[in-house]
Amino acid sequence: MHHVMFDIDGTLVETSTIDNELFASAVHEVIGVDIDTNWLNYKHVTDTGILYEVFERNGLLEREADILRAVKSSFVDKITVKLEKSPAREVPGAISFINHLNSLDDVAVSFATGGWGDVSALKLRSAGFTVSDDAISSSNDHFIRTEIMKLARAKFPAIPDHARTYFGDGAWDKRACEELGINFVLVGKNTTHYQNISDFNSIYEAMTFIGL
Repeated sequence: MHHVMFDIDGTLVETSTIDNELFASAVHEVIGVDIDTNWLNYKHVTDTGILYEVFERNGLLEREADILRAVKSSFVDKITVKLEKSPAREVPGAISFINHLNSLDDVAVSFATGGWGDVSALKLRSAGFTVSDDAISSSNDHFIRTEIMKLARAKFPAIPDHARTYFGDGAWDKRACEELGINFVLVGKNTTHYQNISDFNSIYEAMTFIGL
């Protein structure tokens, strides 16, 4: 058996730019602060992790639970309206690749994202993916990316780490995989890695990096 995990924004759906803009807009709407959207400047690049750091920088930790709920509610509303007007688009070939993996008896598929799970599910379904909520580990579950990936890993505990692969598009994805000892495949050009695909149009290439 092999376990294949996926990031979502920028990896499976082309929503990173929209996501960043609307996330920043929701934060400004709730607390009146313009946040830094260069996520490399944050310790934990997850929706919840970024907010915790914003709260700390602005002396809002005592109200973090209430503010987090308000920001998330605003963000969900903004994403929902945006997707109704302009549905999300898959990274080319992503749906076919996921469907191919799901057709294999010796492959398990899950999603481990730094976004909030319910928002991520909205984007996936908008782009045409068929996905169950329980397949997604997310920032709803933890604010640290490696912990989110551990939760995804725990869905298939019998599979050894050398038989796990993670597809992601960010430097933070690469770091998390290095920390956990999980095979990493970079999607796109946001960072550098020796295993790199531009999209999923070549199923053969992606499968080769998995080792299948």
